[in-house]
Amino acid sequence: MADDAELTRWVVHGERLIYDNRWIRLGMADVEIPGGERFEHHVVHLDRAAIAVVVDEQDRVLLMWRHRFVFDRWGWELPGGLVEAGEDPMATAVREVEEETGYRAKQVEHLVSYQPMAGMVDSEHILFLMRGAELVGKPEGEVEADRIEWVPMAEIPGMIAGGDIWTSGTLIGLLQAQQRLNGQGRG
Repeated sequence: MADDAELTRWVVHGERLIYDNRWIRLGMADVEIPGGERFEHHVVHLDRAAIAVVVDEQDRVLLMWRHRFVFDRWGWELPGGLVEAGEDPMATAVREVEEETGYRAKQVEHLVSYQPMAGMVDSEHILFLMRGAELVGKPEGEVEADRIEWVPMAEIPGMIAGGDIWTSGTLIGLLQAQQRLNGQGRG
């Protein structure tokens, strides 16, 4: 692989804010691409998200059946939420699991971090693998899901193929968790 110093990169000459609120910041970046062409490019900035794959001793994963109004579509998702200012992403994931499902994880480890739309959206997603969980109460606050269920990991590929699991955080989290768990002798 080439050394990063040898590669040509886009040059950012600045960015001006177009819109800003608690949920989204939209900017217009003044960029120059290799070869010298210079133009403005939209940039969307979103808060980081922490997402949890909670797996129990029976190789089941904790999923939430949710409706996403933007697409008018239902699907199974992992619990998670936005990382608050100054909050550790792992603490966010633990908090969100308990708030959204009523379960508290016994073990937590970082699974993977990624950017879902690296071309123009800054929205880091940090995923955690949580092993074991105990029910400590009922979900709190706003209704996050129509149903909360423990689903056997063996059913996940069929649910993905059938379109019941379709959001990026859930897809990446489940696939990474399966790989990690299979690497440790679990199926």
